Amino acid sequence: MAVAEKAKRSEKRKRKPKILAVINDACTGCGGSPICVTECPVDNCMLEVQNPDVPHTIRIEVDPLLCIGCKKCITKGPMDTLLEGCPWDAIDMVSLQNFEGEHGELAY
Repeated sequence: MAVAEKAKRSEKRKRKPKILAVINDACTGCGGSPICVTECPVDNCMLEVQNPDVPHTIRIEVDPLLCIGCKKCITKGPMDTLLEGCPWDAIDMVSLQNFEGEHGELAY
């Protein structure tokens, strides 16, 4: 991890988000052109990673410390067209309380 990324993570946020984007098992990586990564306003929040179930494809992973809960990854498509959400319903918006209850308290 680059020094700048570590510094970004150690900075205190002004406020915690109420919800976070969480990728579920339906993620296909959109064939290498994931719309969620394109629409996310936060650099390096949504990252392409190798799909452990199908190693020759990618899937997306969300950095919960960077996610601001804006929902753009599920409501906005290319060229500002509105979608019903992720075309694969692969992104769940989860309350911060529920996320921390399952994964532990985040270091904000």
